[in-house]
Amino acid sequence: MLRRSVAPSLRTRNIYTSVLESDINITRNGKVNLSVGQGGRSSRTGYTATVFGASGFLGRYLTSKLARHGTSVVVPFRDDMKKRFLKVTGDLGVVNFVEFDARNLDSIAESVAHSDIVFNLIGADYATKNFLMADANIGITERITNAVKEAGNARYVYVSSYNANAASDSIYYATKGIAENLVRDIIPDSTIVRPSPMYGREDNLLNYLGPKLKMWTPNKNAKEIYPVHVLDVARALEKIGFDDSTVGQTYELFGPKKLTFAEIRQMIHGITQDFSQVGPISYGFGEYELPVEVLKFVAQLKQYLYWKETNPDQVQRHLIHQQIDPAAKTFADLGITDTDQLADVLFTYVKGWRHPLIAQQGAPSKKELRKLREQQHFI
Repeated sequence: MLRRSVAPSLRTRNIYTSVLESDINITRNGKVNLSVGQGGRSSRTGYTATVFGASGFLGRYLTSKLARHGTSVVVPFRDDMKKRFLKVTGDLGVVNFVEFDARNLDSIAESVAHSDIVFNLIGADYATKNFLMADANIGITERITNAVKEAGNARYVYVSSYNANAASDSIYYATKGIAENLVRDIIPDSTIVRPSPMYGREDNLLNYLGPKLKMWTPNKNAKEIYPVHVLDVARALEKIGFDDSTVGQTYELFGPKKLTFAEIRQMIHGITQDFSQVGPISYGFGEYELPVEVLKFVAQLKQYLYWKETNPDQVQRHLIHQQIDPAAKTFADLGITDTDQLADVLFTYVKGWRHPLIAQQGAPSKKELRKLREQQHFI
């Protein structure tokens, strides 16, 4: 980055105060971007970023963080209904939609043609009738990465997964590991990010573990993870995109505390107080064990349903603890040391599952409440 020397009075009026430290910035391929404004919604960073997977869980938060400071965001989309809410995350003209087909090379090229930064968040941990996990995690990633190379974009950030390993017993982890190798082969300067299981309002962690009264698993929910707040991951991705020192690096973004699935369920149901019992089967936080092959068979039968259900690979992932790559960089290398702990924000995300009567526990009697209302009426 290049800082311009200006008069103090001018700098006081026009200095840009978002993630950028200067109002003049030069990208790795020599393009000069001018930042305008105080860093708010009506400011402009001068940068253009493409976010593949912007309508997904992490993508919507990343898009919001980029757009709120005036970075022009290109959002490739397939489903018109799923991308509309992203328009209001930025000022007029900031969030721009480009229709694309994951198998149409021209539409992918059009999506990255004018961008300084390309974030690839596309991935799937389940198969559909149109795309297998290998298609989504390897095939689409390869096409996007080749398009970025041909366009000569200054930065490419690929969001992989924790436990990504081409030799994994899980199809999802294996395809993500293969995709990482492809990305490194095509663009060695790519930045690879491996987030831990993320929690938030629309997540696949709390919404998977919380609402279920009974869970039949192969290991009594003993899987160990380092859950991380989606807002922290989005903040890290924003910083990575604008920081050229992250080029060619691999980041493991994980939470500060290791927890098992069973411990997370205990935390959730300690708030919701939903300890239902069916017949002779006690609650036990879902710690009921069945043979893994039986669970995979049942999960495979569920795939014939129209809606998304637990799949066999998800059962396999229950048996694989999260492993942290000691060679990878972390939040600390980005200067982010104040990441959230799950226990500190859990109530915000699970309070909606509580029965309304729970909120009245410990409240004053009706007579005392009536007296209080009368006093407040006359004060």
